[in-house]
Amino acid sequence: MTASETPPSLYAAREPIFPKRVSGTFRSLKWVIMAVTLGIYYLVPWIRWDRGPSLPDQAVLVDMANRRFFFFWIEIWPHEFYFVAGLLIMAGLGLFLFTSALGRVWCGYACPQTVWTDLFILVERWVEGDRNARLRLHRQKKWNFRKLRLRVTKTILWLLIGLATGGAWVFYFADAPTLLMDLLTGQAHMVAYTTMALLTFTTFFFGGYAREQICIYACPWPRIQAAMMDEDTLTVAYRDWRGEPRGKLKKQTAQAPQGDCIDCMACVNVCPMGIDIRDGQQLECITCALCIDACDEVMDKIGKPRGLIDYMALSDEPAERAGRPPRSNWKHVLRLRTLLYTGLWALVGVMLVVALFLRSEIDVTVAPVRNPTFVTLSDGSIRNTYEVRLRNKHGEARLFEVTVKAEGAPQITLEGLPSTQVEVPADSMLLQRVYVVAPKGTALANNSLSDLRVWVKDTQNDERVHKDTVFTGKGQ
Repeated sequence: MTASETPPSLYAAREPIFPKRVSGTFRSLKWVIMAVTLGIYYLVPWIRWDRGPSLPDQAVLVDMANRRFFFFWIEIWPHEFYFVAGLLIMAGLGLFLFTSALGRVWCGYACPQTVWTDLFILVERWVEGDRNARLRLHRQKKWNFRKLRLRVTKTILWLLIGLATGGAWVFYFADAPTLLMDLLTGQAHMVAYTTMALLTFTTFFFGGYAREQICIYACPWPRIQAAMMDEDTLTVAYRDWRGEPRGKLKKQTAQAPQGDCIDCMACVNVCPMGIDIRDGQQLECITCALCIDACDEVMDKIGKPRGLIDYMALSDEPAERAGRPPRSNWKHVLRLRTLLYTGLWALVGVMLVVALFLRSEIDVTVAPVRNPTFVTLSDGSIRNTYEVRLRNKHGEARLFEVTVKAEGAPQITLEGLPSTQVEVPADSMLLQRVYVVAPKGTALANNSLSDLRVWVKDTQNDERVHKDTVFTGKGQ
């Protein structure tokens, strides 16, 4: 290459994609899923749930200030984070299950990027028209009042969607009605405004402009999904043995055989990723199945059977090429791999439910005070000090009784209290200093370390919990 030659560019500018409107089974399913998921996201923070006078009445709330998570009747404390971890494991196993059975069905129907992009495209179609009208507007180099009006209207609507998205997110972290008034009056914390601004911009940019590029370049799942799929996975594919050779609709002759595909480009025009499914499986394909609806509509018009583009498994290709019927879809879905994922998913779910019902409404943690490790009293007895955290998960104050069990019958006193009972406020944790005294000459006082069990009893219902620790003696 000479010095005057320009080196080839390694970057290809994005070509905007303007999907055409389509109707059909899968498009209707996507509308339903979009309405349900967006409805859940936007409306859940406004659902009320009565937990009593001392607890928030928002059904779903991530209470960062008090370090708790409320989900209707369930309350998760920081030390119970294993419930959240279990739910994340279930989500991962569910993603593996659906991918192994139906390919990238999550990406095509329920992924937030897909759902919001669908919503943004819907708004774009309402404002600018269907595919051809949007293409003409895009190719129009000269700006006039009409183009400016349409673009400004679309941008404002997109920004409003982004603002609603960011606003709905912050409502999950504070009481929604109160936070809304604070936001409108300028009294909310700067973190709320910053979070809303960030989510407004990302929603606006991802759904309005980046769109398919997020799926292709930013999302790792297209590159991971290959490990989850095999030849029995049902995924969107083109039956080339039926469609080829493709050509314009004409009367078929023995000298010029023609497949069912009339090369109308309907499948390409409706694809939100801008790919041609007839080229085979591609990383960009999110299996949204809109190409199936488009192709079936064309097949109905030209009197050909549906299914030229369809959900199918690669393992059925030899049979279909030979003219034999494929296996039932249920045989592809209910196979060893998917049953294993289902079993693991169900096992984790059952374990979480059992743990939820078996967990105690009271909890205790005990930490020995090590400075000093022990104190020798005037009568020769040995005293240890402990920091005991008492957690009351009830919606009302409870009276807890603290006792200890160890060899030598040690005595126990609670700092600042005349007895071994202490009242813990509703739905809160109380730090109580506890003194344990081992009489002189007992094994507990003479040994360097001895086992000690601290018991806590709810005096109202006699529920008991314990925590094991050690007692430090003076040693022999």
